[in-house]
Amino acid sequence: MPGAKAKYSFPPIVTADAHLLILGTLPGEESLRLQQYYGHPRNHFWPLIAAIFGEAVPSDYSARIALLKRHGCALWDVLESAERIGSSDAAIRNAIVNPFAAFLADYPNIRTIAFNGQKARDLFRRHVVKPGHVPEQVCAMIDLPSSSPLYTKSLEEKLGVWRAKLAGSLVAQKRRAK
Repeated sequence: MPGAKAKYSFPPIVTADAHLLILGTLPGEESLRLQQYYGHPRNHFWPLIAAIFGEAVPSDYSARIALLKRHGCALWDVLESAERIGSSDAAIRNAIVNPFAAFLADYPNIRTIAFNGQKARDLFRRHVVKPGHVPEQVCAMIDLPSSSPLYTKSLEEKLGVWRAKLAGSLVAQKRRAK
């Protein structure tokens, strides 16, 4: 793709007790510039996460990361790197997938994988599930509407879907934690 430059994912945000892994595709331009997951101010990711856990959206990035960790959530991207012009997932070429077999072996408490958007799901299924690299520890894979500002649903519509789809995973984790 003429003019496309390689873009690289961030390291995962994860703790030993993480039970839910939320996967995006690859950081967008603003996130890469800020060196923050979901750094674009119009992306709904952080408001969705805060609302699901009944908390205010932290303004500081380190507090946002702490929010995820406190609730047993890990965050990463399906792709380790890819060529892309702009931030659109549709423009991704020459994708290299993150090493999920090793990652999940290192974090055996992760039981649920949630995909932030269809492209993340499609890439994961094509490059990880199909070749058989998903350990048996993964009990559920959940498709979520993209938190991207390009996705046409409102924050409230997305929140309803995210809450409903993640409810089972979050309830199961609360039971295991007791």
